[in-house]
Amino acid sequence: MGQDIKLTASDNFQLGAYRAEPGGSPKGAVVVIQEIFGVNHHIRSVCDRLAKEGYVAIAPSIFDRTSPNFQSGYTPDEIAEARKFVANPDWAAMLRDTQAAIDAVKSVGPVGIIGFCLGGSVAFVAATRLSGLKAAIGNYGGAVVRFADETPKVPTQLHFGEKDAGIPLTDVETIKAKRPDVEVFVYPGAQHGFHCDERASYDKASADIAWPRSMEFFAKHLTK
Repeated sequence: MGQDIKLTASDNFQLGAYRAEPGGSPKGAVVVIQEIFGVNHHIRSVCDRLAKEGYVAIAPSIFDRTSPNFQSGYTPDEIAEARKFVANPDWAAMLRDTQAAIDAVKSVGPVGIIGFCLGGSVAFVAATRLSGLKAAIGNYGGAVVRFADETPKVPTQLHFGEKDAGIPLTDVETIKAKRPDVEVFVYPGAQHGFHCDERASYDKASADIAWPRSMEFFAKHLTK
């Protein structure tokens, strides 16, 4: 359904991206921001799924500046390798690349953003700093708490797992307290990565609630 394309950021850096088109006239567009595992099979499948929901979906390869075309699976060794990318993330660069993706699809209609893991944090910061968005959704973004003093410019929804080993519920409570303007959902028993059906932490019950909830949110806010 999708194809690999190139994007050009504001500093003229060229990065890769995966873009999927809906069968009919698009309702709008959704930028998909990857986990630490790159624009891999799972992120591409999320784009394809969004295309089936009627959106143009685009996933920029936000690690291309350090490791072009990086894609990873979910074995313990692969997870350890992928974590190196977020030891000291370049937020400004990731946001430039995210803006390039927004700009690439804004002509089709209203644009939303959804991210997972690292991408969940990027999606939140995009909502506070970038232009051209109408709605933002972040899934288990560990760094959101660090940016929680920033006010999103668009309706924003966040999803967290109750049993996420990397995001304590105290962080979630801090986000709720600082950002009463943001919808925050916690999924009982769910771990980090609960949405990804290729990870050991996949929680179908939680994912089957979070995805329709996300689609309802986009349907409400991505209106022409």
